[in-house]
Amino acid sequence: MDVLLSFAAALVSLRLAGSLARARRYAWAAGLASFAAACAAMAWGAAHGWDAPAFRVYYLAGALLSAPLLGLGSLSLAGKRWASPLGLLYTGLAIGIAAAMPVHERFAGTSVPHAQDHVDTLPRVVAIAGSSLGALAVVVVAVLTLRRRPLGNLLVVAAVAAAAGASALTQTAVAAAAACFALAAALLYASVTASRARTTR
Repeated sequence: MDVLLSFAAALVSLRLAGSLARARRYAWAAGLASFAAACAAMAWGAAHGWDAPAFRVYYLAGALLSAPLLGLGSLSLAGKRWASPLGLLYTGLAIGIAAAMPVHERFAGTSVPHAQDHVDTLPRVVAIAGSSLGALAVVVVAVLTLRRRPLGNLLVVAAVAAAAGASALTQTAVAAAAACFALAAALLYASVTASRARTTR
């Protein structure tokens, strides 16, 4: 069940990422592509057992990139032109960290590994800071622009909450975490659809 739900969540997230890219919500599309990669790594780990390459993909996509990209997407939507170059810079930094970080100890079993058992302090600090700031950016932009896009903003905040729930559940319930990732992708896509419907009235 963990394998099937994780794989299904990866497909849903990737499909919706393509839709968001066509809507020119590039940072959000990249965030959903990160969801897809994290879910694919979870499916691989559940099916074949975790190894260092799968863990690097999971850590890069799930811990380092997803929430920051959603935050940068919200900032771009709010008209902050510096958000796009900052997003490219941070993405490059995150890829460099994930590629260069030492991964300690051996992996055993199909449960999602604990980061503190395999990763040094610096990558974990960057992940925590990036995720926290990304979530904060989403909430702040949603609150400040609530009157203009009430439904869309509420859906975005719900998407971030679902993504946070997914991150919390990866250590205990992989299937539930995958479902939360898929829900976050669907909510984010729905927010863009709601915003476009409002502007075309």
